[in-house]
Amino acid sequence: MTISPPRRRRHAQLRRRVALAALAAVLGAGSPALADVADTAGVTGVTGAADVTGVTGVRGPAPAPRAFDTGPAREALQRLLPHHADQFTLVPDPAAGADRFTVSGSAGAITVRGSTGATLLTGVGWYLQHVAGADIGWPGDSIGMLPARLPAVPAPVTRSALVPHRYALNDTDDGYSGAYRTFEQHQRQIDLLALHGINEVFVQAGAEYPYYRALQGFGYSAAELREWIPGPGHQSWWLLQNLSGFGGPVSERLMRERAELGGRIAEQLRGLGMTPVLPGYFGTVPPGFAARNTGARTVAQGDWAGFDRPDWLDPTSPVFGKLAAAYYAEQRAVFGNSGMYRMSPLHEGGTVGTVDVKAAATAVQKALHAAHPGAMWAVLGWQDSPKAELLAGVDTSKMLILDGLSDRYNRLDRETRWGGVPYAMGTIYNFGGHTTIGANTSVWIERFGPWRAKAGSALKGIAYLPEATGTNPAAFDLFTDLAWEPGTIDQRTWFADFAGRRYGRPDKEASAAWEELRAGPYSTSSGLWSESQDSLFTARPGLSAVGAAYWSPKSMRYPADAVRRALDHLLKVDPKLRGSSAYRFDLVDTARQALANHSRVLLPKIKAAYEAKDLTRLRALAAEWADGERRLDAVTGSDPNFLLGDWLAAARSWGADEAEQDRYEYDARSILSVWGRRSTSEGGFLHDYANREWSGLIGELYAPRWAAYFETLEESLVRRAAPREIDWHAFEEDWARRTTRHPSGANGPSGDPYTLAKDIAAALKSWEGGAR
Repeated sequence: MTISPPRRRRHAQLRRRVALAALAAVLGAGSPALADVADTAGVTGVTGAADVTGVTGVRGPAPAPRAFDTGPAREALQRLLPHHADQFTLVPDPAAGADRFTVSGSAGAITVRGSTGATLLTGVGWYLQHVAGADIGWPGDSIGMLPARLPAVPAPVTRSALVPHRYALNDTDDGYSGAYRTFEQHQRQIDLLALHGINEVFVQAGAEYPYYRALQGFGYSAAELREWIPGPGHQSWWLLQNLSGFGGPVSERLMRERAELGGRIAEQLRGLGMTPVLPGYFGTVPPGFAARNTGARTVAQGDWAGFDRPDWLDPTSPVFGKLAAAYYAEQRAVFGNSGMYRMSPLHEGGTVGTVDVKAAATAVQKALHAAHPGAMWAVLGWQDSPKAELLAGVDTSKMLILDGLSDRYNRLDRETRWGGVPYAMGTIYNFGGHTTIGANTSVWIERFGPWRAKAGSALKGIAYLPEATGTNPAAFDLFTDLAWEPGTIDQRTWFADFAGRRYGRPDKEASAAWEELRAGPYSTSSGLWSESQDSLFTARPGLSAVGAAYWSPKSMRYPADAVRRALDHLLKVDPKLRGSSAYRFDLVDTARQALANHSRVLLPKIKAAYEAKDLTRLRALAAEWADGERRLDAVTGSDPNFLLGDWLAAARSWGADEAEQDRYEYDARSILSVWGRRSTSEGGFLHDYANREWSGLIGELYAPRWAAYFETLEESLVRRAAPREIDWHAFEEDWARRTTRHPSGANGPSGDPYTLAKDIAAALKSWEGGAR
């Protein structure tokens, strides 16, 4: 790949930042020389994010609108539409006001005017969706169906964002979507987020590096810190102050490379006028911090799902300000500045001890503003957080609550609950990266408009917060549309239009398929869950299994035959529309879901056969189960989005030698299976939390696990004795420690998706119509 001179300069600056930060290690955290390092790296001033996105207060009021470089948006457009990019003219229009675009033009000559680079791309996305009838989804696209000459815009169209904050990415996204991804994969993610109107993106890659650098100035050796920092796959929960050490130790080389990656991601966002949301510092420290630092007060945080949580440094103690300053200096040297920082103290529990939470919150915000004056504090709204005491201690005009429960429960009054603090309506419709279709889309539509219009509304944004991204492209499209479409979205019409653009043009069978999916898995209700049920094929074996992940729904959240009928319709889509990656993904995903739903029909039959001591029937049903898993492994193996091999190869690619490669592969495998050590996997119920129906994972872990279990049931009936027990954690840990290879890369997928999906539909009909 040829890199332009400006990009080479930017890459060189990033490498220099990391190198200078490493060189400054000998100076010690908190040294005035660190400021010199930041200055010479060219990152002390706020450029890009704070000014372009209108986040004021970082260096006083925002300056008057000025023209911006459309180069990054043009480069993104070239990546997104390589054969049509030259038919777009991108015009910077900062005077139009924040978050506004206008689309116009004749055939083959489309003009998009916008207030930022990202908003220009949002305008392109609107054009593709509403004029060209094409979809660039997450994942899958139909751009291959676009005509050589793009259609004209009937009349100029202007859209303005309905809310100023359009935030994306859960704290867990790096862990569950892939902590070992390349810059190009992150870049693709940014392009898609901009195309769909997002303007604030959480950046987690490399977040461990500022801790590693800063804490060496507070009594810790590099070796101690490398043991304390978890492997990349588990760092999300370390940053949330839930655990430490698991999946490591990490090498200094790895941390430096991840820091450079994170810096490039932040730079990419700034180039498009988006805000890179960086982790803030709220007091996480290694063991023994108080003993090594006079005047420090720490509070042991107890247990999280069987893990010992890191200690919390009381933010009101004098040492906190010094450590926070050192942390932000190190972070700035590599990642630059931002106008928004993510912090959730006492996430999912924690212990307050004698700490005054109100005063602690004041101190945390004070430290943030000392480093980044006026920066926004983004806090997750989850369980009972943020608490009233925390909100009482901060300037709430500089806070945004990312509500993770907006579509999960009923009778929510966020203004009363949070005292009028600005918040973003959020959704977490995916947990752990489960491959399950569905979302509470009808709830989003029913709530967004009325919540925004109510008297005294504090709704100021949307927050796209699935625990893992890259699933449910329809949900991603619809949720992000909320912030840009005036008036109430009609769900039925929206899905009908989505079906047309998803495969490149309207098709009655595609429309029928998506109507089934709309009325079924995409119309689940609020009240308890924001995610659909997972598969029993991925569950730890047991005749009474009702879900794979401990916290997943225990039963179907919609009529299973909706997905079954959708599969039949997708198989009848016009053959001319079957060549896109969007069609292939949807067909594989729908066939997978239909088969997964069958597991909930089949397992009760197996249980009945065992309890009736009918060995013949038990064997026949167990064979049907094994056949279902075999088909599941095959159909997911035909699409690149369902390959275990890519997940594992990515982890190994970051290791410098075989031992390090094995360590990172274990990090990547364990989070899919045991998640943690025995005490956390079993006592904390974390095993299979991140279950997913991927080719390789099914064939190497899930299918053998069920086969071993069914063997014990057969033995039990033959011997007329209780089934022998299996140590499932040992079984799963053995798998997590393997280094077997699986298909990956461009040559990874195998088999014809259509043929495999058609065979699944036929098998389901056969099983449903059989005497059993």
